[in-house]
Amino acid sequence: MPPESTGPGPVLSVLVGLQGSGKTTFYEQHLAARHALVSKDRFPRSARNKQARQMRLVAEALAAGRPVAVDNTNPTPEEWDPLIAMGHAYGAPVTAYWFPPDLAGSLRRNAAREGRARVPDVGVRATWRRLRRPSPADGFDAVLEVRFDGQGGFTVRPARDSRHP
Repeated sequence: MPPESTGPGPVLSVLVGLQGSGKTTFYEQHLAARHALVSKDRFPRSARNKQARQMRLVAEALAAGRPVAVDNTNPTPEEWDPLIAMGHAYGAPVTAYWFPPDLAGSLRRNAAREGRARVPDVGVRATWRRLRRPSPADGFDAVLEVRFDGQGGFTVRPARDSRHP
């Protein structure tokens, strides 16, 4: 069980993985009952300064003492460093949920999406090239690896500490 799943108070969960890797489904199955959701995918396409809006929503949840999950690709420290800093500023443990890359599987699942939910393949491939495995050395209090279990769910275990996907 993730370290932040026990007890009340603010916690921050950062989902890290390719588009189509199962992040949103995992959130719905494992985190939705307790965590507020922040995702740039939920913002209008025309929304300006999505990063500032995301950070404001995360801060509001943490300030209110609510657990919050950030469901974006979050492929590099550039994306997750400000989240880690904010979580720690509010005294919240910050956990990375790492979805190891399966480019072919992500492309296949993404192709089955419709409308706005479908990302152009070039976007998935661009994320794959940038994607970096999170580590406690990056400032996360815990890093958990999430994989499909083959039965419509997921297995979650502590991730091995490595800098390579």
